[in-house]
Amino acid sequence: MSQLAAHRWAIRQARQTPEADCIARLEHSHAPAPDLRKAAQTEAIALIRHLREDASPGLMEIFLAEYGLSTDEGVALMCLAEALLRVPDTETIDALIEDKIAPSAWGKHLGHSASPLVNASTWALMLTGRILREKPGETGIAATLHGAVKRVGEPVIRAAVARAMKELGAQFVLGETIAKAIDRGKALERDGYTHSFDMLGEAALTEHDARAYFDSYSDAIAHLAKNATSNDPRENPGISIKMSALHPRYEESQRDRVMTELVERTRLLVRQARDAQIGLNIDAEEADRLDLSLDVIEAVLSDPALAGWDGFGVVVQAYGTRAAPVIDWLGELAHAHQRRIMVRLVKGAYWDTEIKRAQVEGLASFPVFTTKAATDISWICCAAKLLDSTDLIYPQFATHNAHSIATVIQLAHARGLSAESYEFQRLHGMGEALHARVKDQHGTRCRVYAPVGAHRDLLAYLVRRLLENGANSSFVNQVLDPDTPAATIAADPFDHPGKPNAAIRAPADLYQPERTNARGWDLKDLDDLAEIDAAMAPFLTHRWDLATSPGEDVPVINPADHDDLVGTVTFQSADSAISAIDTAKPWTAPATERAATLTRAADLY
Repeated sequence: MSQLAAHRWAIRQARQTPEADCIARLEHSHAPAPDLRKAAQTEAIALIRHLREDASPGLMEIFLAEYGLSTDEGVALMCLAEALLRVPDTETIDALIEDKIAPSAWGKHLGHSASPLVNASTWALMLTGRILREKPGETGIAATLHGAVKRVGEPVIRAAVARAMKELGAQFVLGETIAKAIDRGKALERDGYTHSFDMLGEAALTEHDARAYFDSYSDAIAHLAKNATSNDPRENPGISIKMSALHPRYEESQRDRVMTELVERTRLLVRQARDAQIGLNIDAEEADRLDLSLDVIEAVLSDPALAGWDGFGVVVQAYGTRAAPVIDWLGELAHAHQRRIMVRLVKGAYWDTEIKRAQVEGLASFPVFTTKAATDISWICCAAKLLDSTDLIYPQFATHNAHSIATVIQLAHARGLSAESYEFQRLHGMGEALHARVKDQHGTRCRVYAPVGAHRDLLAYLVRRLLENGANSSFVNQVLDPDTPAATIAADPFDHPGKPNAAIRAPADLYQPERTNARGWDLKDLDDLAEIDAAMAPFLTHRWDLATSPGEDVPVINPADHDDLVGTVTFQSADSAISAIDTAKPWTAPATERAATLTRAADLY
């Protein structure tokens, strides 16, 4: 078995490894020494205090300080933002606004925020809620007038709320077009920042969608080429691409198409980025696509035309139980092709989706860690692995967490690495003050991940950012809260790794205590597919002959292959069917025995 194949086997094994065992292995191999962890915590506390005392926080921090996921109003706003611009008709929009805005207590937030934009939005939402809220017991002319105000006000309310959502979204999109985004980003570039541009949009559903996304990426690269002034991709702007946007059937069942069509489209974009001397990162997506994505990445990176270019990049999500072996595989891949690649390490963006999908489909385990501490430990240990491989990998650390940043700085210092050996990344509209402070103090590089696109494409992206950062345990949500001590926010995750989250039911236990969830099969997982093939193999050549009474044998043909005779069946005559009905009798076994029999049958199914 080759080294690459061995690493791929390890990746698949990690998919089935219990969460606690994954963390134990990471801690054993790459946990920082206690004195380094202490130094990182001390530096993180100093960063948090600076943010609270001296810096101007960003809008995301201010917004979440007032409307986090711990408030009903914050949840209502996130639901509204996610759905509002997707709703096609005004009647449903009005119902949605009334459902989310009217019941909430907006007045208690008025004047609390340091941001005029947040306060103005609160004022508008409070007035809107008062207009929309029904008055209990109101009858007669008063009720009639109140209803009239509601009806007259609905178009105005609708426009105002939609505008408010757009204004919120505009804070997190660098530009509606790549040209506008590049122009708007020049101010930061003059201060030494670089950008990685992301063309907003969800997965392609049709071939027409895929071609439109390809053209969008290609056009963006052409624009970025004009602004690439260095021969080093690290110094130039870059682009991130989603492979799900480039192919409408990016899935294991269409592997042959993917390995020809998607590989070719990705290769064309990568070659274009090489010619422009910019970096191109393959974005991480849902966990069920990971194995297939690695095959595409290997096929693209093996292109001889990419020799001498160090701008090919891959995003790794640390919340995945397979993150560490994926990094090992990427290092071996870079070594095999004698190329230095970029690896952007992120925490992860689809956590709630991954948890729910595993439960609903009855999978054997979760593909992601179930606690924040486990994800943070994984991120730090993966960061250590990357910093141990800077001859093959250029690490890109994406985080808005002061403790994570401080730990990377300490890890790099312990290895004698210069600030040019790696870079930090943040999202546009988030973490400005934190990253500016680190850049000034340590001279580290910083790249801004910058979404580009129309507002209608923004909301899914925005809500993922809000969900990631709006939870009570989120650094971004806590950093401005004076009631939360800096030491609490900068807590060392290795001090309290804990066990898997007991509040999250394992897929098999989803319906307990009533029953065990049926086992599901992940039709995008190669191990599951191999198990299915092995179970089917004995039956593919077996001939079935079913006869319950004398009569003519009727051939049964495979409907998917008319040359495949499955077997024969002899149908019952009318007389034998009537006889069977006549002799049938009720099942008189005790209820416990019947229940046990049915349970066994269900288990067999």
